[in-house]
Amino acid sequence: MQKHIRNFSIIAHIDHGKSTLADRIIQECGAITEREMKSQVMDTMDIEKERGITIKAQSVRLDYVKNGQKYVLNLIDTPGHVDFSYEVSRSLASSEGALLIVDSTQGVEAQTIANVYIAMDNDLELLPVVNKIDLPSADPIRVLEEVEEAIGLDCTQHNLISAKTGLGVKELIDAIVERVPAPQGDENAPTKALIYDSWFDNYLGALALVRVYDGSIQKGQKIKLMNTKVEHQVLSLMYPHPLKRQDTNEIKTGEIGIVVLGLKTLDGIAVGDTMTDAKNPTKEAIDGFEPAKPFVFAGIYPIETDKFEDLRDALNKLKLNDSSISFEPESSAALGSGFRTGFLGMLHMEVIKERLEREFDLDLIATAPTVVYEVLKKDGERIMIQNPSELPEPNYIETIFEPYVKATILVPDEFLGNVIKLLNDKRGIQNKMDYLGNRVLLEYDLPMNEIVMDFYDKLKSTTKGYASFDYEPIGFRPGNLKKLDIRVAGDIVDALSIIVPEDRAVTKGREFIKALKELIPRQLFEVAIQASVGATIIARETVKSTGKNVTAKCYGGDITRKRKLLEKQKAGKKRMKAIGKVNVPQEAFMAVLKI
Repeated sequence: MQKHIRNFSIIAHIDHGKSTLADRIIQECGAITEREMKSQVMDTMDIEKERGITIKAQSVRLDYVKNGQKYVLNLIDTPGHVDFSYEVSRSLASSEGALLIVDSTQGVEAQTIANVYIAMDNDLELLPVVNKIDLPSADPIRVLEEVEEAIGLDCTQHNLISAKTGLGVKELIDAIVERVPAPQGDENAPTKALIYDSWFDNYLGALALVRVYDGSIQKGQKIKLMNTKVEHQVLSLMYPHPLKRQDTNEIKTGEIGIVVLGLKTLDGIAVGDTMTDAKNPTKEAIDGFEPAKPFVFAGIYPIETDKFEDLRDALNKLKLNDSSISFEPESSAALGSGFRTGFLGMLHMEVIKERLEREFDLDLIATAPTVVYEVLKKDGERIMIQNPSELPEPNYIETIFEPYVKATILVPDEFLGNVIKLLNDKRGIQNKMDYLGNRVLLEYDLPMNEIVMDFYDKLKSTTKGYASFDYEPIGFRPGNLKKLDIRVAGDIVDALSIIVPEDRAVTKGREFIKALKELIPRQLFEVAIQASVGATIIARETVKSTGKNVTAKCYGGDITRKRKLLEKQKAGKKRMKAIGKVNVPQEAFMAVLKI
């Protein structure tokens, strides 16, 4: 029965206990036996378990009996990290309610606020839940006041729980049944279902996770995807479960299920597409999602150059599982052939690189991450630049536009001075500053380029780990930017080029070449390492040559014999300097990227 279905998501900041609560709810509903139970049962990837983070949103269908009446609960556990917030927005679009989890010791954080806004956009019923009340430093009353103050959410009806011990979880499930509305929809209308996730299974092919809004999907039915206009046969249907999926012959109105179409690639199943009946289609499609846009780009190259095709194959397979990656081939004089790959953020980049190395046994090197710039040329043409080496010559450029983000930062007031100084160093523009008890909520506009490298690390170290940070893109703005090139023995090393603000080019260049000087091995001739903007050299270091004692065989005799040998050596070094080539070792790239 439709009125006995409850679809809800769990949203929270990182480490506030979403996956642990999901474990307890699954256990309380008896979907997994004690023997099968393990921590983070919804996190299926090894990397998720090791890092203790959720990367992919996961769904599970649970049965719950209250006062003799059976209810079906569809639970979606979502990631907490800002890089994966597109997963959260998709999950919330297919729910009627959301549990807002707040840590009773840490209170409201930046990502809590960001997720609440997404939930409010989708008109969801929000249930405030204070977790970790078993800790000695727990202060649930203060936290509930903070939620009311920062978010404006009425917390008179709330739940206090400990996901670790299971305290209060049964009462929370009862509250979900009472307060989350049942799904609306006409079960006699033509089929109308939204694809909100898809992934690739080695045995079943491409799978689509759908939420049915009207009608139903049946096994053997001929369905049509409204965006791509392609028709497919439904081979089988299942209800989601982390360990044992349950087969079914029909997914009804308001339910969530997995549709198997037997496709060999995910190209045909676009997330956000509407699935309908081929013979009797619905009138209009459901509003889909914005496709995930990559913000951070980096070159990924195999250390062994003959592994290029293996890397292409690995990226294609990963794209089946994570559709937010984009990649295209590129070549570099320093690193050989590789791929320019787009990511949602730095954590996403780390996770993808680690998955490529683990799951496909590859040794990889990644270049410095950059963002996408928009360049207005003097002839009026606008081009998008992902790689600094693609930037046109300065005399062809009218303006370079760089992407900006709106950053929300929550910080204890004792660290406010440090954080404002850091934001000013990163060219931030202040929009808002509010006090919530003894913490401050800051809103700043920041250039994306300033946060992709080390901003998060610096923010954590200046606030002893107490600050939280969230961002969303707000478009392009003009910037006074220049391309900084690194030259070794006169040749530009293309993999080390970066785009920097003009007033910081000299300091950045000096940092770069100082690090390189320590790493480039000494040659038989002097090697000049230079940083340049256009044709102007702005900084230089010299790697001294290794000496060879050519006069060792001269003992005694006329001094002119020694001078002659030394002059000959000098001429040889001069000639070598003119034609000598220097190989920049891999460690040099790695070290410079760390700057």
